[in-house]
Amino acid sequence: MRNTCLNKVHDLAKTDPRVVFIGSDLGVGTLKAMKAEMPDRFIMEGIAEQNIVGIAAGMALDGMIPYVNTIATFITRRCYEQVAVDLCVHNLPVRLIGNGGGVVYAPLGATHLAIEDFAIMRALPNMAVVAVSDAEEMKRLMDVSLDWPGPLYIRLAKGGDPVISQPTDDFRIGKAILRREPGRVLMVSTGATTERCLKAAEILAAAGIEAGVLHMHTVKPLDAEALRALVPGRDLLVTVEEHLLAGGLGSAVLECLVDAGVALPKVLRLGIPDVFPKEYGLQETMFETFGLKAEQIAAKVRTTLGA
Repeated sequence: MRNTCLNKVHDLAKTDPRVVFIGSDLGVGTLKAMKAEMPDRFIMEGIAEQNIVGIAAGMALDGMIPYVNTIATFITRRCYEQVAVDLCVHNLPVRLIGNGGGVVYAPLGATHLAIEDFAIMRALPNMAVVAVSDAEEMKRLMDVSLDWPGPLYIRLAKGGDPVISQPTDDFRIGKAILRREPGRVLMVSTGATTERCLKAAEILAAAGIEAGVLHMHTVKPLDAEALRALVPGRDLLVTVEEHLLAGGLGSAVLECLVDAGVALPKVLRLGIPDVFPKEYGLQETMFETFGLKAEQIAAKVRTTLGA
């Protein structure tokens, strides 16, 4: 997914002279072709994330559209003040690309786990937050990112994720995609958890429980229209995310529904509890630790329904 995303930056730069790439301490092979073809629009800083946000803001004020890339924890948590003041206050068209959102960097421990990025980024006025499900959907996001009017945070998954998106998808920032029609249950997911929810829905269907999957690739602005249309009449609403339960997708969904006056069914929120993970391992082992594998999701849905 990361290579797909960055290669799309190069493609966009070929067609739009405003596009510039800014990286922070990335590998020497990162966008090698773009660096050779357009060195004046390829900038690689050292370990100075606050500085690259400032550079991006200055270039955006001068009419450029910067795509800024580094590890997700560093581009969000480390330079949060610069993102807020330099980008969001001025509503600048800067795209922040965060490598390894969620628990992708499980081998490196808590310092590298971007488990609060949705919460802190969606709290910023003018900031949009997107987490696509696979590399093909990433291409669609990048195509529409060019014309997005303000700052945009793009959370990258591990890479090599199964492709569940469809060529016919009408991908628009802020518009969810219904991946499976709901029955008694509606699951709302984002990023890599959507693929797990689709598998969970198959397991539930085999047990006679129809569960729909709404892929909420845009955490902000949230698709309130889709939620208002799909939630009423369900026995159970489930939110699933590779993120802390505090302030993430589940929080955003419930805030939206309460503000809209929608009567809530029974609610199950699945994600990471209020802890810094202490284990070092793989993304998939952490999914299991926090109950985010398909089989675990299906089991929790059945338990909640009493089925």
